[in-house]
Amino acid sequence: MTSLRLTPPEGPVRATIPLASSKSESNRALIINALTQFKGEVQNLATARDTQTMIRLLASTDEVADVLDAGTTMRFLTAYFAATGQQKTLTGTPRMCERPIGLLVEALRTLGADITYLQKDGYPPLRINGFTPSGADRVAIRGDVSSQYISALLMIAPTLPTGLTIELTGEVGSRPYIEMTIEQMRHFGASVQTDWEAQTLTVAPQPYTPTTFAVESDWSGASYWYSVVALAEEGSELELLGLKAHSLQGDSAIQTIMRAFGVESTFTERGVRLTKIPAQESLTWDYTGCPDLAQTVAVCAAMTGIPHTLTGIESLKIKETDRVLALQNELQKLGAELVEVEPNTRYEVRPLSAVPAFSSAPSIHTYDDHRMAMAFAPVAMRRAVVIEEPGVVAKSYPSFWDDFRQVAGVE
Repeated sequence: MTSLRLTPPEGPVRATIPLASSKSESNRALIINALTQFKGEVQNLATARDTQTMIRLLASTDEVADVLDAGTTMRFLTAYFAATGQQKTLTGTPRMCERPIGLLVEALRTLGADITYLQKDGYPPLRINGFTPSGADRVAIRGDVSSQYISALLMIAPTLPTGLTIELTGEVGSRPYIEMTIEQMRHFGASVQTDWEAQTLTVAPQPYTPTTFAVESDWSGASYWYSVVALAEEGSELELLGLKAHSLQGDSAIQTIMRAFGVESTFTERGVRLTKIPAQESLTWDYTGCPDLAQTVAVCAAMTGIPHTLTGIESLKIKETDRVLALQNELQKLGAELVEVEPNTRYEVRPLSAVPAFSSAPSIHTYDDHRMAMAFAPVAMRRAVVIEEPGVVAKSYPSFWDDFRQVAGVE
C-alpha cells in the first residue's frame, strides 16, 4: 500500500475510538520487569512495532539485536544489556545509525560498561562486551539532548552496587518523560529522590520488586483525534477509550493545547469525551515537555488559520526524520508555512502569501515517520488529502487507519 486517499465526512463525526496503548509506558515497564528477571506482569502492552521489537529482543538469545527504527528500544536496551553484563551487538536502520547515542555510552562507560563503536564514534552500531562496576556512583549528562538517555540510566540504577546520582546539566527537555520513568520505577519498588532545582536524581541501590503494571492508552495517539474534532463540523463528538485524568504521560498536555482550537475534554468511566467549544484567537506553546505533539498541532493550526507560535521543538530535528524540515515542506501543500522566527528557538505557523491552487488532493510525503502520517490525516475533515506510505503508522499505532475509517473516507 503506497498511499491512502482520505475524504471528508458528510456531516459531524461521532465515534468511539479504542486507542492504542502507550508505547512509552510499555517500553519502560518491559525494561523494569526484565530487571526483576521477568517475575512481574505487564498488562495492556502496546501493539506498536517499537514495543513488539522490545519484547522480541528481550527474549532473544541472538548476539545481534536489530532495533529497526525504534529509538527508545535502542537507548533502553543499550543500558539494559550493559548493566546485565551481556555481550551484544546493537544496530538498526540506516536512519537509526545516524541518531546519536554518544552521551549515553560515555555515561555507561563511566559506570563500568565495555562498549565500542563498530563504525562512527557516537553512533550505532555498537558492541557491548560486558560490565565491570567501576565504583562510580555519579554521572553528569546533558538534559537538553534526549530524555531517553536519562531514562535509560535511571532504570538500571537500582541494580548498580552503589546506586546512582544523575546530575542534569543545562536545560532539561522532555521532563514529563523522565517523571514517567521515575513513577514507573517507584511502582516496582525503586527509591528515587528528585531535586529539580539542583537538577539531580538519586536512586538507591535496591532490587526492583516484581509486581503488576497496567499500561494506559497513548496520549500521543489521542492527539490526532483531538485534531479531528478541532477540524470537524459543529456537533462532532468522539470518545477515546483507556485514558486517565491523572496520567504519567506528558502528552496529556494535548487537553490544554487543543482547548485553544475549540476542543473540550470530559473524562468518563471509559476514557475521555471530546466535544466542540469556541476556539481562541491564537496559541503560544512551549513543547519542551511534549515534543511529539508539535506536528499534530502545527497541522491543526494551518488548517484552522489560528496563529500558533511554537518553542521547544529543537529535538524534532533528530527524530525519525528532521521533523521541522518535514513540516516546513508539507505545510506548504496546505497553504501554510512553518517560519523560523528565532534560530532553533521560536517558530510560527503562518498562511502563505500566495495559496497554491490544487487540481487534486495534495499528496503528503511521510518521510518514513509515523507521526507525519497521523498528524496530517485530520486534514481530511476539511478537504481530500493523500497520505503516502501510510504503513509507517505501525511504529506506534498499527490500527490507526482502521479507526480513522469511523470518521472519514479511506481508500
